[in-house]
Amino acid sequence: MRQARWLIDTNVLLRLMNKHLAEHRVCAAAMERLRHADVLFLFCLQNAAEFWNVSTRPVDRNGFALTPDETALNLEHIAETMTFLADDGRVFAEWRRLVAVHQVRGVQVHDARLVASMIVHEVPQILTLNVADFSRFPEVQAVHPATLLQ
Repeated sequence: MRQARWLIDTNVLLRLMNKHLAEHRVCAAAMERLRHADVLFLFCLQNAAEFWNVSTRPVDRNGFALTPDETALNLEHIAETMTFLADDGRVFAEWRRLVAVHQVRGVQVHDARLVASMIVHEVPQILTLNVADFSRFPEVQAVHPATLLQ
């Protein structure tokens, strides 16, 4: 039987790296629960770009104001503890299909890119704090960390 595969959304990755955020504990506990269930944790280029953006953005613009060096260390930790899903022409083609079929607009194109990567790489679940953002995509199951702790 194939090991369970979960994409970890950027909002969870950011909470894991910042122990001062309110959702840190629930995200860390959910990850620990999945780790004990022998889940393979995954991330993709979209996660890395979003992570870098928020980490290095000023606090007054909803960022963490970390330096590029600090962010690079955090991203290195993610890369060492999770498996990277590469982008390729298949991910691009799937993303184009998703945004057209689901009439995706604005910032939600980023979620569609995550879903495209999940579909191409056969990843059925995403651990996210924003379950509603993925509700338009029946191809994947979005799971809030708190639901794993019930």
